[in-house]
Amino acid sequence: MNHQENYRVRIFLARVVSYVFLAVLSILCLFFFYLLLVNSTRSNFEIQKGFSALPGQSFAANFKNVLANANIPVFSGIKNSLIVSGLTAALSVYFSVLTAYGIYAYDFKLKKIAYIFIMLIMMMPTQVSALGFLRLITDIHLKDSLVALYLPGIAAPVVFFFMKQYMEASLPMEIVEAARIDGSGEFQTFNHIVLPIMKPALAVQAIFTFVTAWNNYFLPALVIDSTKHKTLPILIAQLRSADFLKFDMGQVYMIIAIAIMPVIIVYLFLSKFIVRGVTLGSVKG
Repeated sequence: MNHQENYRVRIFLARVVSYVFLAVLSILCLFFFYLLLVNSTRSNFEIQKGFSALPGQSFAANFKNVLANANIPVFSGIKNSLIVSGLTAALSVYFSVLTAYGIYAYDFKLKKIAYIFIMLIMMMPTQVSALGFLRLITDIHLKDSLVALYLPGIAAPVVFFFMKQYMEASLPMEIVEAARIDGSGEFQTFNHIVLPIMKPALAVQAIFTFVTAWNNYFLPALVIDSTKHKTLPILIAQLRSADFLKFDMGQVYMIIAIAIMPVIIVYLFLSKFIVRGVTLGSVKG
């Protein structure tokens, strides 16, 4: 009996320690987000005075100043970022699943070589191919165009690798073969059978790809020249690099807060698929 009581006490203490650790970790993660929201409600003078855990009274003023800033077209930046991020996520996820399905479901001579080639591309940093990419889009007249920002999303080796691993764990070939026997075409099988099975993986990669494209500064700064095509990260950097005498930290925190909201909304819409996928995987296991 004593042994059982000691075991229960140890389990209880372990749970308490785990919950405390997770609570502290959650607070640390949310603290900087809370600080961002607080500073977006404070004036430039109040922010320069130092830290404050309480919101200020300059939210409306900061919001009005950001919208009134002629050099920072916020609505245009939001629209451009939504177009680029949304299309990048859609193209990246769909074509990565399609490529992974081709490697997973078909047997051909160069299958292993194709897989190794895609993995090698995954190891190549974006900065290495930036100059060649810039020359390419200049030659095909896509420079200073949003197309040049979302079209490369079709080739996403990292997303492909994740999708292929997920297929090997969750997509039995018997389902595909049964669909073929029933007379289903390859694209019909892919769109109506494979994609629904891959929903949890699609949601995870859609979130990651959307956030990556939304926060991407390097590629838009390299490609975009005109103000009407600039995305939010460029506008934020442009606002932060303003003249010191005109530098308004309240506006900077406000535009960053505005930039974070679409990411949160996308996560809230797609997070249910992630939870559903984890639950389904635990039940199968």
